[in-house]
Amino acid sequence: MGIACGIAAGALWGLVFVAPEVASSFSPMMLAAGRYLTYGLFAVALILPAWRRLAAGLAPRDWLTLAWLSLLGNTLYYVLLANAVQLGGVAMTSLVIGFLPVAVTIIGSRDQGAVPLRRLAPSLLLSAAGVLCIGAETLGKAGAESGGGQRLLGLLCAFGALASWTSFAVGNSRQLARLDRISSHDWSLLIGVVTGVQGLLLLLPALLLETGAHTQADWLRYGAVCAGLALLSSIVGNGLWNQASRLLPLTMVGQMILFETLFALLYGFLWEQRGPTLLESLAVGLVLASVLSCLAAHRPSARITTAITAGHE
Repeated sequence: MGIACGIAAGALWGLVFVAPEVASSFSPMMLAAGRYLTYGLFAVALILPAWRRLAAGLAPRDWLTLAWLSLLGNTLYYVLLANAVQLGGVAMTSLVIGFLPVAVTIIGSRDQGAVPLRRLAPSLLLSAAGVLCIGAETLGKAGAESGGGQRLLGLLCAFGALASWTSFAVGNSRQLARLDRISSHDWSLLIGVVTGVQGLLLLLPALLLETGAHTQADWLRYGAVCAGLALLSSIVGNGLWNQASRLLPLTMVGQMILFETLFALLYGFLWEQRGPTLLESLAVGLVLASVLSCLAAHRPSARITTAITAGHE
């Protein structure tokens, strides 16, 4: 069930990569503000019946944690990601962000009772090889897109986004393990409420920096994209991810992020109406092999299974 939730979350999160193409006339900051403000409104509507019960069970430090996780996993991450794309290009950004599963898995391997890092080495190497294939393909097509100083700043933003979402994944998983009295769905909605407040604060500077003229059709498309991302990627996707985080060890949660890359590639191929190249096909194979290797590393050995069965009998 945890693996199924992780795959489904990746499928919905992959839609985020198509949104900037569908609403290309709007800046990433406008998309972030609209998406997260809409996410907050949806979350408030869904959580309202249980608000008193949930609010009574949260301490002040829990609200601080919610604000911090919302900033790391949503607002700050997307702003850094958008700046990295604008300054350094999609190729460089996707290459850096693609190492999220490796970063989360390495950190998770230090948790008590986690699978030793040496057993995860094959999975991590396959994951890194897959990411390098995707990056090599993208870099080969993009070429040099900007000056050295600007590209360096974009690279720093990309690593900042990588650190931001890695911190969110680790902190969110550990917080869910601590707060067993709150369901994964309710926790996702609480993050949505706090993220909505942050989206509201982001909206004013986003509007001030939005210099392009937009038609009524553009605004309708923008509203549909923001509502779709808020409902599918943020509410449903985050709820599925929280459930996966609760059911799986952190080392496996890190590997589940790979499915976001796979589905993003699939949606990209459909949008561009083409099939994968040789390098892209190789990358998909390596990513799948990495996940299967990670699952095998978490499977108990025959000796342990026999001992458990004997003890039960």
